[in-house]
Amino acid sequence: MDALIDTPLEPVAPHDRAEERLVREDGVDARIAAVVAPVLEDMGYRLVRARLFDHNGLTLQIMAERPDGTMAVSDCEAVSKAVSPVLDVEDPVSQAYNLEVSSPGIDRPLVRRGDFEIWIGHRAKIETATLIEGRKRFKGTLAGLKDDTLILRRLDALKDEPQENNIPLASVASASLILTDELITEALKRDKALRAANGLADGTDDQDN
Repeated sequence: MDALIDTPLEPVAPHDRAEERLVREDGVDARIAAVVAPVLEDMGYRLVRARLFDHNGLTLQIMAERPDGTMAVSDCEAVSKAVSPVLDVEDPVSQAYNLEVSSPGIDRPLVRRGDFEIWIGHRAKIETATLIEGRKRFKGTLAGLKDDTLILRRLDALKDEPQENNIPLASVASASLILTDELITEALKRDKALRAANGLADGTDDQDN
C-alpha cells in the first residue's frame, strides 16, 4: 500500500548528511542498492529499499523518499528516469526486468534509526539476524529507544513471557509498520502537515503506486 502525494512538489536540494540505513540488502539486492543509492543522494532523495523479485516476470523495486519522508508521483518518475540508464551501464542484474519506483507506503519498512523514532507508539513486525531472548520474529508496539536498543511491547506475549523485548538495532534484519486504523490516521495527519509546510492545498488526491 504505497501512498503517494500526486501533486508535484518543489525540486529538492541534495541533503548534506543522509542518515545511514541500519537495515541493508544482501546478494544481488545489495549490488543494486550500491548502484542506485548514490544517484538518489545526488538528486536529494534517499534509498529505503532495493529488491528484485518475481512478479509478472522479474521486477526490480526501488523504494525511495525525500528526507522528510514524502514521495510524489512526479518524484518517482524523476528517479526512474535517472536510475534506469545507470542500471543499464552497471548491469547488476543479468536478466531482463521491469523497473518499479515507489514510495515506502503507509506500512513502510523501517530502515533507519529515525524511522523507529518517528513511529513510536505504532505497531511493527521485526525479524532479527540473531536470536533475541530465544526468538527472531517479533510483533509489537514500538515503545521507545534507549541508546541503540529498541524497546518493543509484545502483542503476543504469554503471561509467563516478557511483555517487552529489548532489541539491539544492529540485530534488526527487517522491520516494517503494521497497517492499523491508528497508523492510517497518523499518516494522513502527517501528510496534511507536510502539504501545509510545502505550500500545497489540502486534498484527498493521494493514490497508490
